[in-house]
Amino acid sequence: MSIIDEKKILRKEMLLKRSKLINPAKKKYDEWICNSFWNLIKTHQFKKVHCYLPMGTEIDITPLINNMLKAKITVVTPKTLPKRRLQHFELVSLNQLENGLFGTQYPANTTEFIGTYDLIIVPGLSFNSLNYRLGYGGGYYDNFMEQHPNSRKIGICYPFQIVEKIPLETHDLQLDEILVDLDFLEL
Repeated sequence: MSIIDEKKILRKEMLLKRSKLINPAKKKYDEWICNSFWNLIKTHQFKKVHCYLPMGTEIDITPLINNMLKAKITVVTPKTLPKRRLQHFELVSLNQLENGLFGTQYPANTTEFIGTYDLIIVPGLSFNSLNYRLGYGGGYYDNFMEQHPNSRKIGICYPFQIVEKIPLETHDLQLDEILVDLDFLEL
């Protein structure tokens, strides 16, 4: 079986598992992620953070985003463009969003952010113990992260998204860390 096929199978499996998550366990875990990240941001005094705007069954980091906005941390989120590219906009409010490709959202009426980040919060469908990730298959984040070698890159996931083996291709990048609570048994 090819690496591409292995990735497709793992993506489908993880999307199915994530679709079966139920509250209140999901909400409790999402809160743990938000609190853990908030402590990390305060400890390291990160001032410029790139993060995703949650969609579907992804970990809901909305409370974290609100905390960062209140603390006057520069929050930048992506707009998905064709040809595996992202455009980045400073987020000023979660109430001013536009709909983008693939069910994504991005900040409305704001200027493009061109600069560096202290931290990049990376979504994904699966991760392994070596800090590699399996994304949605577009290569968007790998291309983006490659342009920011000095930014700290941390992936987040539910415990079941940690797998022994991620099928890897040459363009797949290693993260600095995965934020996950493997002892969380309620999911």
